[in-house]
Amino acid sequence: MSIFEDKKTKNTPVSELGEFGLIDYLTKPFKNNNKNTIKGVGDDAAVIELSKDQYRLLSTDMLVEGVHFDLSYTPLKHLGYKAVSVNVSDICAMNGKASQITFSIAVSNRFSIEALEELYSGIKLACENYKIDLVGGDTTSSTSGLVISVSVLGEVEKQKISYRNGAKINDLVVVTGDLGAAYLGLQILKREKEIFLSNPGVQPDLHGNDYALQRQLKTEARSNFVKVLDDLNIVPTSMIDISDGLTSEILHLSKHSDVGITIYEDKLPIDYTTMNLAKDLNLNPIFCALNGGEDYELLFTISQSHYEKLKKDVDFTIIGHVTDKKEGNNFITKDSTSHPITAQGWDPLISS
Repeated sequence: MSIFEDKKTKNTPVSELGEFGLIDYLTKPFKNNNKNTIKGVGDDAAVIELSKDQYRLLSTDMLVEGVHFDLSYTPLKHLGYKAVSVNVSDICAMNGKASQITFSIAVSNRFSIEALEELYSGIKLACENYKIDLVGGDTTSSTSGLVISVSVLGEVEKQKISYRNGAKINDLVVVTGDLGAAYLGLQILKREKEIFLSNPGVQPDLHGNDYALQRQLKTEARSNFVKVLDDLNIVPTSMIDISDGLTSEILHLSKHSDVGITIYEDKLPIDYTTMNLAKDLNLNPIFCALNGGEDYELLFTISQSHYEKLKKDVDFTIIGHVTDKKEGNNFITKDSTSHPITAQGWDPLISS
């Protein structure tokens, strides 16, 4: 019998745990061996002591063709840009600033040099936009399409770092920008793909949906809002980026901070074009805002003492407050009905 075999081994499907449950399960036995490892697995980025006053931040992410993107409607230049942005977003979620990335790809033989050059033109554009450096990576072959792996480094002053676990009772819950548009952009692209597959002679109808399509295809990390918070001398008590849906991220902050969170329907920031598009697609715009994902806005909590600083800034919306854990996580509708918050956002291990 192999040393790796165990008669008691089960064949539990990974979808039973989901993405974050699987990470928790697999990494539970690991302990940090180095004193400069301040935070390992369990937040948007790892935290490593860099100097007396600063931490180094490190995060990595993978994008797999057929799971995270579809090249039938995702231009390679946009994909390169987005791959960088979603990783920079992890650094923003720690209240830090990204500085360097490594970019690795596995490609099948259907990709030409010119195609990869287009991918890297998007990477270059993102590096210029976020003022970060491409400092390395790897390239290998793939038998199943394109696979991208990006690692990002950043820095944050020690007294300004924000984790997921610092929310306190009576804190305000704040979100940047607006929600739901990226999900609707994806629905438009999927719809047009289905029409094309049924009738290849029909040209895609994307007119009038520029905002939603841009939110889906040219994702932006909210580094500008991190700077605004710094200028206002606000350090969030907890923070996360919205990649898998607002409800999913609310539950992460609640779990890590050991608190309850209540948010309100009439406070959710939804762009008017998103509202109209959702109705055109027979979708509930509130559902899209709560569960759509890929908005990559920042969700954070702050002390009530900062209320006056943010209340008139249209880029920040106070959507709720932090409560005692025993009160649970609740969504209050416009008619004042309370519903428990459940995660219905995207999970690659379940949705793929």
